[in-house]
Amino acid sequence: MLQKSVDGVSTARWIGSSGLAVAVGVAYFVTGELGLALLTTPERVAVFWPASGVAAGILIALGSRARTPVAAGVIAATIAANVMLDRSLWAALALASCNAGEALLVAWLIERWSGPSFHLDSLRRVLTFLVAAIVGTATVAVGAAWAMSLFGPSTAAFLSVWQVWFASDVLGMVTVAPLLIGLAAAIRNTPTRRELIEATLALVALTVTNGFVLAWLTRPWLMIVPATLLFPLLLWLGARCRPVFTAAGVFIIAAAIVWTTTYELGLYGDPGLHIADRVLAAQVAMLSTTLAGLALAALFDERRQQAAALIESEARLQEALSAGGVTAFDWDLGTGMTRRSENAAQMLGFDPKNPPSATEFLARVRPDDLARYKAFLQSASPDRPSFAWSFRFTRFDGREIWLEQSSRAEFDAGGLVVHVRGLTLDVTERKQAEEHQSILMAELDHRVRNVLARVAGVAMSTRQGSGSMDDFVLRLNGRIQAMALAHAVLSQSRWYGAGLMDLVRQQLAPYTTDANTTISGSDVMLTAETTQALAMVLHELVTNAAKYGALSSPDGRVSVQWDHHSHGSDGASLTIEWREFGGPAIVGPIQSGYGTNLIRELIPHELGGKVDLVFAADGACCRIEIPLPAEVTPDPVGTATFRERPVSV
Repeated sequence: MLQKSVDGVSTARWIGSSGLAVAVGVAYFVTGELGLALLTTPERVAVFWPASGVAAGILIALGSRARTPVAAGVIAATIAANVMLDRSLWAALALASCNAGEALLVAWLIERWSGPSFHLDSLRRVLTFLVAAIVGTATVAVGAAWAMSLFGPSTAAFLSVWQVWFASDVLGMVTVAPLLIGLAAAIRNTPTRRELIEATLALVALTVTNGFVLAWLTRPWLMIVPATLLFPLLLWLGARCRPVFTAAGVFIIAAAIVWTTTYELGLYGDPGLHIADRVLAAQVAMLSTTLAGLALAALFDERRQQAAALIESEARLQEALSAGGVTAFDWDLGTGMTRRSENAAQMLGFDPKNPPSATEFLARVRPDDLARYKAFLQSASPDRPSFAWSFRFTRFDGREIWLEQSSRAEFDAGGLVVHVRGLTLDVTERKQAEEHQSILMAELDHRVRNVLARVAGVAMSTRQGSGSMDDFVLRLNGRIQAMALAHAVLSQSRWYGAGLMDLVRQQLAPYTTDANTTISGSDVMLTAETTQALAMVLHELVTNAAKYGALSSPDGRVSVQWDHHSHGSDGASLTIEWREFGGPAIVGPIQSGYGTNLIRELIPHELGGKVDLVFAADGACCRIEIPLPAEVTPDPVGTATFRERPVSV
């Protein structure tokens, strides 16, 4: 199976090569017959040889793989054409070898100098093609002149034969080969419909104009016609279309000149001029038109390639700038004109069709930041042209943002700033984060100092009311644990606040069960300050109940309930009632200690609330009133949104 596949591929290649050889042979023979229609008298060499362009153009367009079939087609066509002219077989073989060698040599030189893929899309490649054509034809013309002198039919001097062969083959190569090279490229990359229509119109106009020039203009116009009438049309083709269409235009002009010169028609067939003069004028017109057309087409194509590369580069730059959230700017201080990258409209909030001037931009910068910018500009010098600054900018939609610019100034001969270029970065989020971090650090510092002060106060007061060191350690540990529990609840919400239900249940948890505790009320979200103060109060109430009150007796019960009251624009208040039932009877006056004083004084002192603590005979009762704002917006420094939901335990 593999062998059959290999054989099939080999057969297909052989058929393709044979077909190419036949096609090249036919084309070479036909164009060769046209060239042989006009021969010089003593040299017996064709004045125009377009067949050289056919062979070289096909070989350059198809590459090295076409060498064998192209050479075979050229040799066969040359032998056939010379035999029909009754030339000797040796002369036919020698000329066939020269024609084939000429195409192979030119194609090899171009491949060596410009690589395997060749297009006439730059001036450097056009010059490469011309040099290769000149070197190849000049080299082969030596062998051809020797063969014609040796085998006939030429009777002219060696140098004369060489000159005619060289001129005719160079003209044929530079006028025909570019068209074939361009057609191969156009097949690989098809032109657009618009380009085809425009190029067709231009070629029709060129054909008509060229026909008018050759048929109707008289002798004084002989040398200036190509520049005055044909050049604008070639310029149109070169500027608007790819090089293949200019090559087609050049071929049309050259073919018409060859035809009229050969058959003595029109301008270049004027019988009043000597044939040598007419041939020279025709060759000069063909060469000048071809060189101008190819050069123009290459220059314009280079410009299109550079423009496309620039557009692609700008697109990649815009993508990179957009991905990095950066815009580029260019400010000419002399004219006041500014240019900004496309993504600046999104960053600054202006209409892309109406970008702001430098004055309009600076008018939206905060005055104090603008003063710093002017100071930077004044302090910039050729030795220190770069500077960076951050500033607040009011977008065109009214929103204020933070921007950071890295700039580089350019100076005139007097050392004055004339140009500023740089990048602008939106650092609003970073600035907000830095400000937020500063607030957090200040708040943390404030809270740590408060906590340390409170711990120190608690420790001092606990020591004064303790009967022994063990009692002191026990009481101090309990109060610090109460503070720690409050901090734990607040940490879960990142100090946004704490729910009253969670706070009450955590403070009661070490001493109570569902059987001896009743908790009811809407779940109110407390601020951090309220949470810490209320935690200390609840801890003292729970500790007192566990030691002396209802929680010290198996039959005792504790009830904690609260209500939220709204006072309209005056805010709101929270009322908490602590009641004990079934505990030991309270007799005699109660001596106030640190815990009792803390219950009565901490809420009024820190929160501006009220506390009514009563030790009745049937159990302690504490009513706490805490003022609340009407609406509290959550933020990371300890406030929280008020919310409530019914809860009953």
